[in-house]
Formats: sequence, C-alpha cells, structure tokens
Amino acid sequence: MEVTMLLCDAAQEVDGKLYILGGGWSFLHRPDAPTAMALAIKIAVPWNETNEPHTLHALLLTDDGAPVELEGEPVQASGNFEIGRPPGIKPGTNLDAPFVLSFQLALPAGGYVWELHIDESQAARTPFRVLEGGE
Repeated sequence: MEVTMLLCDAAQEVDGKLYILGGGWSFLHRPDAPTAMALAIKIAVPWNETNEPHTLHALLLTDDGAPVELEGEPVQASGNFEIGRPPGIKPGTNLDAPFVLSFQLALPAGGYVWELHIDESQAARTPFRVLEGGE
C-alpha cells in the first residue's frame, strides 16, 4: 500500500477528503506546553487488498527508536479498516482510505518520528524535532 502521512496542527476527514490546517511542518517550537498535532494519512489501497480487513497502528518514537511514553503509556493509536469496491470503479484501481489521528502532547526538546504500520508492516515514517522555546 502506498501511504502519504503529513504532520499538521489539525485535520479532519469528511466524506473521503482530508481537510488540513497548518500542514507539512517538521519543527515544533513549544516543547513545554501541550500542543495539538495530527497525522493526516492517505492510504492507496490496491484493488486486490480491498474487501478485506486491515490493521493500522501509529507509534511515536524518539529519533533513536525508543517508544515515547507519557504518564507511563506509549503514545500510539490503533484501529481497523476495510475498503469496499464501489460500483463503477474500473477493476485494478487503487482506492483511497483517508484517516486523521489527533493528539494533544507536551514533548521535551528532541527528535521524534511517527511510525505507521499497516498489517504489521512499516508503511510510513515522518520525523520531526521539538525545539527549545525560541530556537
């Protein structure tokens, strides 16, 4: 599956479309205050993988690969999805599956990466850095 994953301030999925605010950043300047962030995700599901269940798991890691924990719990989100084949679509066509995962996080300065797995295989990685106040 082809995946596009974008860091943004906020996003919504409405009727198969992604509405993104403040998207495409890779540096965050507010390390001590809880900050809203979202992952806007578009998955191109191949025709032969439609009409079957899939799992999705996003996990926040430090840039050295350790899971980020807040209040003793890993920062993560999981779910299941299944994309059907609508009438009138040419056989063999990829079908889009848009998702939004929203978080409110207070992260210390440092490097991080969101890692997305689909069906237990790594599908995307999006790195970012949290900077001290005015850096």
